[in-house]
Parts: sequence; C-alpha cells; structure tokens
Amino acid sequence: MSLVCYPDTQDNLPKIPVHLTRVGVAGVKKLLKIERENKRPIILLPTFDAFVDLPSTQRGIHMSRNPEAISDVLEEAVTSTTVEIESLCAEIVNCLLKKHKYAKRAEVSMQSDFMFMKKSPVTQISTQEMTKIMADAIGYRDGDEVIIRKMIGAEVIGMTVCPCAQESVKESSKQKLLEFLDEETAAKVLDTVSFASHNQRGRGMIMMEVPQHQSIRGEDLIKIIEDSMSSSVCELLKRSDENAIVMQAHKNPMFVEDCVRNMVHKIIKNYSHLPDDTMITVRQVNEESIHRHNAFAEKVATLGELKYEIEGMETSNQN
Repeated sequence: MSLVCYPDTQDNLPKIPVHLTRVGVAGVKKLLKIERENKRPIILLPTFDAFVDLPSTQRGIHMSRNPEAISDVLEEAVTSTTVEIESLCAEIVNCLLKKHKYAKRAEVSMQSDFMFMKKSPVTQISTQEMTKIMADAIGYRDGDEVIIRKMIGAEVIGMTVCPCAQESVKESSKQKLLEFLDEETAAKVLDTVSFASHNQRGRGMIMMEVPQHQSIRGEDLIKIIEDSMSSSVCELLKRSDENAIVMQAHKNPMFVEDCVRNMVHKIIKNYSHLPDDTMITVRQVNEESIHRHNAFAEKVATLGELKYEIEGMETSNQN
C-alpha cells in the first residue's frame, strides 16, 4: 500500500502579500506535574498561546507544529525537578523557531491557577488559596542566534478600602460628636474608632522580566501583591478572622494608585540587584462597590527607571 502525499498548501504564495505579526494557536490546555525534592509536587493546568510571525511570501504557517512544540517541551519537563515556568515558555519559543524555519520571531504565553497554603489571621486555620501565575517568552533570530526574553508574573485578589470616602465619613461623624462632646474628647473618639468606607475587591498584577542566570519566584511576587493592598483576603474565615481583616483594611485605606506605588517600592527593595534594563509591569484593578465601573492604575518601566524615581523621592524627602 503506497502512502498518499498530500499537498502542502501553506507553502503557496498568498494572494495578498502581507507580513503577519502573530499567527498560531490560543487556549491550548495541558496538565503539568512538577516534581520537587522533599516537597509535594505542584500540579498545574496551564493554558498556552503560541505564535510565530509569517512572511509575506507564505500563505500560512504549519499550525500543528505549535501545539506539537508545547507537548514536546512539557514531556521533557515532567522528568525534571527544577522547572521554571518562564523557562518552559522560552524552550517552547526555541522549539517553534526550529520547526518554523521561515519565522523570524516567536512568542509564547502561559497562565494557570496556582494554589498556595495560608493561615487565617486569628484562628490560624490552614486554607488553600487560589491565585494566578503567568509567564511569557519572546524570541527572535539575530543571525544564527536566537535571542529570548522571558517574564514571570502573578495576579492576586485582595481587599482595598477607599481613603476618600473614609475621610468624608470621619468628618461627618466629627460634626455629630461635637454636638455633645468637647473638642478634646471628640478627638480621642476619632482616634480610637474605625470609620466606614466603601470596599473594593482588588486585583493586583506584576509581570517581571527574568534576566539570564537570575531567578524570580512566583510565590515572592504573590506576597508583594498581597502586602500592597489594604488587606489580604482568605478563603476560610471564622468571626474573629473576619473582624481582624475588616479592621486591618480600614486602618490601611488605599487608592488604586497607592497599591501600584506600594508594589513598585517593594520590587525595588527586593530586586535592586537585577540589571537596570529589566522590564516590569505593575497593575491594579479595583472592582468598585458604589460604581458600575472599575478603577485602574498601571506602571510600565525598566528597573533602572523605577530606581531613579524612588531614589529621587527619598533624596527630596531627606532634604
């Protein structure tokens, strides 16, 4: 029985010769089990997007090679105990450029739910907390070499309290207290009690470039994001835990802008040793409770640019 040779129509000339920036597959789901020495394995269900560019002289890419590249790299990864998700994406980029000789550029992104353990603030109940981790890699040909830049990130849910509304409530409460208390007693009351405000579910996000021969742990980014809002949240809370979180949040009101600046400051503190050209994106979205819209803030800069701004602020404060 002879094999049928099917035509390779992707290699034909297109009717309209236009170069395409990204062509590939989106939403490829895989199961990834990462074994770790003396620790429980990490189970992820990541979703991958994988793209290459397409020259104007070729009608289409060989689409099946993209999910094939993802599968090839993940099959090798399951036998390793030191897998970094951003390095997985970089390996897939390498594989794509080997399979698509006509491509000059390849891009892979991955995101997955990620579970970590946490204790509630008062009762210390252990809970499983779900968050999201992401990784990106972009590679391009430079002569015979392939240059790859990779990033790792996390998105975490927390709680924010609006400072503006809280100050308004505090001022109106002060006026009522002064109707039957003197100034000194009213001031003591105002300093003692917490004041209401509207709350928001905050979504903080950090994406950081991982320079060559450097490592950034997703768990560390999760901690930075959590600590940059009015309060972290917890899946399982008893009454005393609920009280602790609500009180903590209202003692620590934050605008959406404050959250981004807090994350930037903590990144500088923890990663100042990285090269100045390290790219960083920090984003906060607060899901409003008294509006139908959401509040948004973002900072995109190199580490060097962030350090320059922070150091300038600290210098001016000292003067």
